[in-house]
Amino acid sequence: MKQFHKSKHLSPTRRNRNNRQWIQQLGAGLTLTSGLALLATFLHTLPGLGLFSPLILAILLGILVRNTVGTPQVCQLGITFSLKRILKFAIILLGLQLSLEQVIEVGGVGLSIVTLSLLATFVFTCWLGKRLGVDRKLSQLIAAGASICGASAVIATNVVVDGHDEDVAYAVAMVTVFGTASMLLYPLLPGLLHLTPQAFGLWCGASIHEVAQVIAAAFQDGKVSGEIATISKLSRVMLLAPMVLGLGLISARTNQKGRKLNLRQMPIPWFVLYFLGVIILNSLNIFPAGAKAAVIQINQFLLAISLAAMGLETSLLKLKQAGIKPLYLGAASWLFISVFSLGLIKIFYW
Repeated sequence: MKQFHKSKHLSPTRRNRNNRQWIQQLGAGLTLTSGLALLATFLHTLPGLGLFSPLILAILLGILVRNTVGTPQVCQLGITFSLKRILKFAIILLGLQLSLEQVIEVGGVGLSIVTLSLLATFVFTCWLGKRLGVDRKLSQLIAAGASICGASAVIATNVVVDGHDEDVAYAVAMVTVFGTASMLLYPLLPGLLHLTPQAFGLWCGASIHEVAQVIAAAFQDGKVSGEIATISKLSRVMLLAPMVLGLGLISARTNQKGRKLNLRQMPIPWFVLYFLGVIILNSLNIFPAGAKAAVIQINQFLLAISLAAMGLETSLLKLKQAGIKPLYLGAASWLFISVFSLGLIKIFYW
């Protein structure tokens, strides 16, 4: 409050100087995060690196810069802006990739398998994390990445969980390692497991972490598998909103430390409600296809900017201090969702 009164009584010259300094610092940070995102997008087009999404490459580049040359202090304001404002806006725009029609296409049985696999994996991961002694927030981030939609779910969940940037980087690393393992292993298994193209597509969509990893794995078994996998995966992404809202309520209860929860004081993640609103609008087919495709491409770049900022805030030393237990948790979560969803598919599609 004192700072507000002081700034209010500053001379016009002093105030203009402060405004210019604020704009310069914001611009410096945005230039750095945007540059890393642009580099990640280019690297994604190179042979071999195409296996990794620009989001994964962006956070890796940010970590590399932070832990080698360091993050310039003048860029801090822009980095924070990328993490807070740009991130939430990008999550809202993710709704343009989803529609209620896609949920209908998956069918009641398919949607039930996707939902049960997601919920069971999330609960199992949080339970096992507690048994292993892994920090609660890190366990929740790993659970979100494994059960919902990879890196996007990790960074969206962290808005309400409020974990350390190192926790986010660790969770994203788990998504990268085990999602890539699924992408490479799954195409070898349809014949061995006697899965029809429909069943294999649903398995990919219900259990592989990232959307890009799902598409890469499923289309190797044919067009039918690829289309069903994509639709079921996007239906799974749609469950991000209720999960984040639920976690927001749980976090608020935890922060009350046994006191009665005042719902009016609960920090509501409004961006999730806007995300749902965009899904509903997209379901009405009111957006021109060309414009929507362009916005989706731009939004991938906005997400990459946010992940680059996350990397710039990540210390490898602190990651090392987290130990190897989160790695065990990520592996167990990956195996659980793979086996659990396959079991459900075998029961309903045998």
